Amino acid sequence: MRIAIFIISLVTAAFAEPQHKVVPGWPKLPEGHVLGLCAGVGVDAQNRVFVFHRSGRKWSNPFPQELIPQPTVSVFEGASGKLLNSWGQNRFIMPHGLTVDHEGNLWLTDVGLHQVFKFTPEGKLLLTLGERAVPGSDHAHFNLPTDVAVLRDGSFYVSDGYKNTRVMKFSTEGRFEFEWGTKGQGDGEFNLPHGIAVDAQGRVIVCDRENERLQLFDLKGGFLEAWKSPQIGKPYGIETSADGRIFIIDGGSPSLKRTERGKAVELNAKGVVTDTFGSFGQAPGQFQLGHDIAIGPDGAVYVAEGTGARVQKFVRQKRLAP
Repeated sequence: MRIAIFIISLVTAAFAEPQHKVVPGWPKLPEGHVLGLCAGVGVDAQNRVFVFHRSGRKWSNPFPQELIPQPTVSVFEGASGKLLNSWGQNRFIMPHGLTVDHEGNLWLTDVGLHQVFKFTPEGKLLLTLGERAVPGSDHAHFNLPTDVAVLRDGSFYVSDGYKNTRVMKFSTEGRFEFEWGTKGQGDGEFNLPHGIAVDAQGRVIVCDRENERLQLFDLKGGFLEAWKSPQIGKPYGIETSADGRIFIIDGGSPSLKRTERGKAVELNAKGVVTDTFGSFGQAPGQFQLGHDIAIGPDGAVYVAEGTGARVQKFVRQKRLAP
């Protein structure tokens, strides 16, 4: 039985004030180290923050054919913001999604190459899916793939993406298993599946960006429900925590006033919004096209910005007992 739930108004008075605050001055970028548009962010168990960025490369139609000569993956110490390492030069055309799996490996999507990659944290290539710079809609190709979600057994889902509007499931070895989704507004249909994650309950949650909703599925792709509200907005990126919390970054709609564009959102497992923080702008704690979001092992939240071309760190404020 299909059940669609549309959450209309979820923020309670108890969370009228944001629970998260920005950490000013994080990260500490060395002179000359340019991130450019920050497309993806993830954190491993060692509290290392990985940022997938375009190093000055601009989105264009058609995409450039040349690989980005500068590093496109920067690794920061979560606690201090110190740059630990960078790699990925001469490898990518248009960086997009970044996911850290349960073993600490990185999954990266490149919408220019139409490929999905698995790397070690140090940048050693482990797996490549898709044909280089060749878009397609069959089981061996992608068309602007956006993100990856990995299960504990190593099998994974790919949101594919800007053109194919589907989700694909692969085995641990990268063998295609099944897919679902077509373009549309109905249950199980998408209008740009942009971010994807699996939560603590084993639900596959997809940021159905242009339909301005989250769609939830079982592990086989069966539709469960949808969450949609002004608080959720236009979800670009998503991350889930082991204790059942869900964080999304609302990239904001250009049709809205600037003061209403973009925020980070925390939800509980039932889809109830428990916190929103950030707003449109350039100041610390504000966003210009929030593109991805991640949670550290210490609970810190990291937001990668597109137009803002930066990554910011937020921590939960300690509240005094009444």
